Parts: sequence; C-alpha cells; structure tokens
Amino acid sequence: MISLTVKEIAIAVGAINDTNQWSDREITSVNFDTRKLVKGSLFVPLLGTNDGHHFILKAVENGAAVSLWSKSLNDLPLELEQEFPVIQVNDTLKALQDLAAFYLTKVAPKVVGITGSNGKTTTKDMTDAVLSSQYRVHKTQGNFNNHIGLPITILEMPIETEVVILEMGMSRAGEIKVLSDLAKPDVAIITMIGESHIEFFGSRAGIADAKMEICSGLKENGVLIYPGEEPLLQEKVTVLKESQLKTFGTSPENDLYPLEIDAQMNRTSFITNERPDLVVNLPVLGTYNVNNALAALMAGMTLGIPIEKSAPKLAQFQLTKNRTEWLKGINESSILNDAYNANPTAMRAVLDNFSTFTNTGKKIVVLGDMLELGDQSSELHLRVKDSLDPARIEKVILYGEQMTVLYEALKGTFDEESLFHFIGAKEPLIKFVEKQINPGDYILIKSSLGTDLLSVVRSLQV
Repeated sequence: MISLTVKEIAIAVGAINDTNQWSDREITSVNFDTRKLVKGSLFVPLLGTNDGHHFILKAVENGAAVSLWSKSLNDLPLELEQEFPVIQVNDTLKALQDLAAFYLTKVAPKVVGITGSNGKTTTKDMTDAVLSSQYRVHKTQGNFNNHIGLPITILEMPIETEVVILEMGMSRAGEIKVLSDLAKPDVAIITMIGESHIEFFGSRAGIADAKMEICSGLKENGVLIYPGEEPLLQEKVTVLKESQLKTFGTSPENDLYPLEIDAQMNRTSFITNERPDLVVNLPVLGTYNVNNALAALMAGMTLGIPIEKSAPKLAQFQLTKNRTEWLKGINESSILNDAYNANPTAMRAVLDNFSTFTNTGKKIVVLGDMLELGDQSSELHLRVKDSLDPARIEKVILYGEQMTVLYEALKGTFDEESLFHFIGAKEPLIKFVEKQINPGDYILIKSSLGTDLLSVVRSLQV
C-alpha cells in the first residue's frame, strides 16, 4: 500500500487550483482504470480512445477519493462541485509521470531497469527472484512497461520497497529515454538486440541505439549489464566509464559466463565462472534462458548479493504466463506455448531447443507470423529455415501471410505430408492440428501476439 496526501500530490504535479481544504486526505492507490479503483484511490483520467474525464462519476462510485483533472473545473459534473476534490493540471499523463517520479524519490529504493528485444519479462522475473533473497522487491506486473504502465508500477510500490524492478518496452525511438529519465536506474540491463520492431528502426543498429536509451537516466555511478558478445553494443557502451560496465554471455571474455549447461524438457542447469562448484537450477527449458539468468545474477552481484545466496531462489522463480510454458494437450500430448512474442532470433532459439527433446511421439511446430519486421519481413522469416530440420521435426504447420515465404522455401526440405500453410480464419488450422495429434506428441506453438495463436493454444489445451 502506498501513502500520499493530497497536498503531496498537488505539489508533485504542479496543481493549478487550490486544494488546501483537502490537503490532509490520504491516497493509498493510483489508477487510470475505473474498474480497478478501490476506496482511497487517486483517479487519473487519461486521454486515449476514450476520454477518461467522462468516467469521473464511475470513479467516485468505485472508491476514488480524489482525481486529477485537465479540463476546466466548470466541466465537473454538478453533483461533484464542492463535494469531491480534484487536482487540476495541464496534462494528466504528464502529471501521472511527475507523481511517479516524486513517489520514487520519497520511497528511495534501488532501481533496476530492464529492456531488450527478447527475454526482458523472463529476466525481470528472474531478477525479482535473485534480489528477493536479500531485499523487499516490487516489480512490473504483466506488460505494464510503457509510458503509462511504468509510472503506475512505481505508484503501486509499497512504501517499504527496497528495490523496484522496472521493465521498459518500446516500439519507437525516444520511448525508453522517457522511461529511463523518469526511473533513474541504479542498474540497467539490456537482455539482447534482436529484430523486434525493426520496421520502425530500419536495422538492428537502430534497435541497439534505442535500447541504449536506458542509460539516459542511469545514475552517475550506475551500472549497465549487457551481452558482451553483441558487437552493436560494444561500440556504444563507451559513453560510460569502464567501472560502470558488466557483461554476461557464453564466452570467457564476459564477466559472468557458464562453464557447463544441461538443458532438459522442464529445466535447465548450469555452473558459472564465478562459482564453478555451485549448480544453478532453472525451472524452465532453453539454453537461451541461461543468458537471462546470468543477467539476473549479475544484477544481484552488483547490489551485493553473492550467487550462493541468490541461486536457490532462481530454482523456484515464477515465470510470467505465456512465456515458454508446457501445457497438457489433447490426446495425451504436450504443448509448448510460446505464442506471446516472436522475432527471428527468439524463434530460432526455441526451435533449436525444441528439436533436441526426446519423446515417444511426433514433434510438431505451429509457427505464426512475426510482426513489425517492415520491408525486411521476408528475409527475416526466411532465416528461420535453418532451424527446421526434418530429421528432428516431423510436421511444420505455418500460419499467416508473412509465413508464405518460409513455406515456399521449405518445400524442398519437407515433403507434402509434413509441411502445411494456413491463412485467414483460425478454425481450419485448429481442426487440422487436432487431427495430427497423437499420444506422446510434442507441439510447439510460437508467434507474435498479434497473430493470435494463443487462441489455437486454448483450443488444443486440455
């Protein structure tokens, strides 16, 4: 529970009206969604598809104790005049962000910011586990990682929080700079540079520039943790002092790297150069998740937590839903659901891992379009071809117009009984996949969220 008075809020957001008569009223939560308001809330009416100001009466009904307001006070409903406190500002979104910055200063936790083309949510969850071994931690929930979600995350932070972990997402240049300048990280993590949103940046170099914006608000002696084998970052991190840089990756050139990795269907374990005598266990599949864990462990080390103390917490961490999870499927099959996000690098990584599993039935992959790849879409979809081996995967089922180029390229590799392509309505795809599944089969389903293969997952799940 947070604790702010109307007086504190009014000062933080630069109120342009007199709120003195309400100055001692306490606020214990903040939200822009009237459905999530509780007694004692501050309501933040935002301008979007709908104008939040139109819902002020509903906000009061649901427990709001005060509201921000960017319209004329004469626009308040008559029944609220003189009876309900509003804090008038020029821009409610800017006021929300200013209030978050104020509250962050009031609580004064260490701040860990996380961004990257892939793996940032998993790394956030792992970092939470690592840091919870020593600190009271608050983290971004779900995908609340943009210019609205990040300040809300801060404002949901209990007053006793010692470390806050903030995921930072973006689709355009400049967006992470805004988040970093607000959060002012003590530790910044870049998980990887991939191809997500390349449509808006033109190249991976452009994406690397955007991810480096996380350093914009980095505190004077803050630390950047990044993949040391990424050349696009090696040329850009020179803006920081050497003492501010920590690297992770697979090779010995990094500050933290694995000496051995053992990847299984439901877990992955490894040992590091930091503690060769200590096995780190992860309750998730994928050698690619080792890098995420290394970044989390490095964040812990940076904040004074030795690996031997944090590693046991990693063995129990909870992965955010829809991130590479095994589900029970129809006909006694197993579904590997990874249909929340996709880019070529991530798709190849999970395919390479999935291909190594041993099972009693077939291995089937259902791959959907990867979105926001712009004019490089065809080339980037084609890159997935090398991770599809007919000796290890029995059936490839592709969905979406962007997958057409991969379908054509695979015709020379897979026979007509093993390669299929669907466009349009999901029902024919679902019915077809249902007929392919037998006991012991493994089915990998991966795509961008906008492709909506999650609906296929739900249909095939027991």
